[in-house]
Amino acid sequence: MMITDGNLPLIFAGLMGLSILIYVVLDGFDLGVGLLFPFADKAEKDRMVASIGPFWDANETWLVLAIGILLVAFPVAHGAILSQLYLPVAVMLIGLILRGVAFEFRAKAPDAHKTTWDWMFFTGSLMTSLSQGFMLGLYIMGLAWTWWHIGFALVTGVFLTVAYSFIGATWVIFKTDGLLQSKAIGWAQGGIWGVILGMGAVSLATPYVSGRIFEKWFTLPQMVYLSPLPVLSGALILVIWTTLRRLPLPGDRRAWVPFVATIALFGLGFLGMAYSFFPYIVPEAITISEAAAAPESLWIILVGTMVVLPIIIAYSVLAYVIFRGKATHLSYD
Repeated sequence: MMITDGNLPLIFAGLMGLSILIYVVLDGFDLGVGLLFPFADKAEKDRMVASIGPFWDANETWLVLAIGILLVAFPVAHGAILSQLYLPVAVMLIGLILRGVAFEFRAKAPDAHKTTWDWMFFTGSLMTSLSQGFMLGLYIMGLAWTWWHIGFALVTGVFLTVAYSFIGATWVIFKTDGLLQSKAIGWAQGGIWGVILGMGAVSLATPYVSGRIFEKWFTLPQMVYLSPLPVLSGALILVIWTTLRRLPLPGDRRAWVPFVATIALFGLGFLGMAYSFFPYIVPEAITISEAAAAPESLWIILVGTMVVLPIIIAYSVLAYVIFRGKATHLSYD
């Protein structure tokens, strides 16, 4: 596809959406690991931290990239969205800071203080996931602060937190073995119901936000074209559920299936939301083209993105390749 002034906003919207999706998947599983801390013993917590240690900091790069694109490529939308989300954004940032500090301090603190930092790690993960879910719910409802919208956002916050804990459990299944892996299978078997309810709530609420979105989903021939989305989502949930019921298998076979299938499930959910709100970047208020910066600015930003994005992808892939395999004993020697 030839890049022109006219399709630059769409390219940046796609890059921002991709960055958000990658962040939700990658930082989602390490936030999920933090959310599962209260259910693990001391040795298990160390091994869970070892499973995310090489990745968690780099995973947050995708959030920085997404917000950076929103700021420089869509400044009008950045102002409109962030002005409505100052409070949950502040809570999220405090949670991320607390989580980062606790991650480092728990390894260096005396045993008497380690439990405190473990709880801080859990608290930071909880604050971050709840605030992100609240922002998602408020965004879906059009960024309006009414009691009904706040209530829906709170419910979405809880469901996203459960979804993060679920993908965190599937990551632990993938990266560990033995008793901890068996525990994680149990965590995932319970958490999958929250994922189903959360995706169902968002899927049901989104078409009723506006008549335009309702028509995009429930008129012909769109209903026929879009039917693979719910069918594939249902199939993935079935795959995850049946696999969790059979694990663990000899030779650690299929331990990767729940994690990979959950990534695909999250991807389908994100694709459905993107379709619902397109071409708006601020729901029912500002379109992608209306919010975009001047073409001259976008060309400059595109050049920088073409340099930065491959570097981010390269070091992320390198980290996952180098630290592949099962997580072992945590050591800071």
